[in-house]
Amino acid sequence: METPVLSVAGVTKHFGGLTAVKNFSFDVQPGEAIGLMGPNGAGKTTLVNIIYGIYKPDSGKIRFRGSNIGGLSPHRICHLGIARTYQIPQPFATLTALQNIIVAAIYGRGLSRPDAEKTAHEILEQLDLSPKKNTVTLDMDEVALKRLELARVLATRPSLLLIDEVAAGLTEEELPRILEILRNIRQAGVTILLIEHVMKVMTEAVDRIIVMDRGEKIAEGNPGDVMKDRKVIEAYLGEPE
Repeated sequence: METPVLSVAGVTKHFGGLTAVKNFSFDVQPGEAIGLMGPNGAGKTTLVNIIYGIYKPDSGKIRFRGSNIGGLSPHRICHLGIARTYQIPQPFATLTALQNIIVAAIYGRGLSRPDAEKTAHEILEQLDLSPKKNTVTLDMDEVALKRLELARVLATRPSLLLIDEVAAGLTEEELPRILEILRNIRQAGVTILLIEHVMKVMTEAVDRIIVMDRGEKIAEGNPGDVMKDRKVIEAYLGEPE
């Protein structure tokens, strides 16, 4: 069997008396797109922060391509080939869209300035951002900022991409294009772990869904089965009367 791109085994994280993630385990195979769901406060972003090195797990192992990465710093993890977006975009506010991507390509992947510029223009085109390439990010709308956040991480040329709610705030008319972008990213050979609340994205963009509640995994499987799971319905809607 092929070595998983990502293996999370028995990961637990406490913040004082709160257990944010409890004995959490899953594998992601090369080329997969995995959805991570759960109600607000379930521990999804904390889990991604642990994978990305922002938090160190209290126990458990995180392996990337078979090597233990638990406790490594985010910049070292980025250089290994993992990148992540944030639910609230965090660009360099006074730089243009083009400059933001160039910075990511140089410092996130070590490209030369000419190669970084070439990469940036390609990604701007890929994400429909070319018309905004010279726009300072302070003047960009929410949809453009979401795409710029994705563009910046793609500039680091990841093999594993952790995406936090890329579809949040998008209209129904805007969803088909983001779904197409996600498909194109996968076709380029990037494995995806996606946090998302928009059901259309979950049902159309991922192979498996993992559901968290109160830091624990309560369901895992294909989208159709997971959406019918009693524990998942109760986690989102509460206990039936």
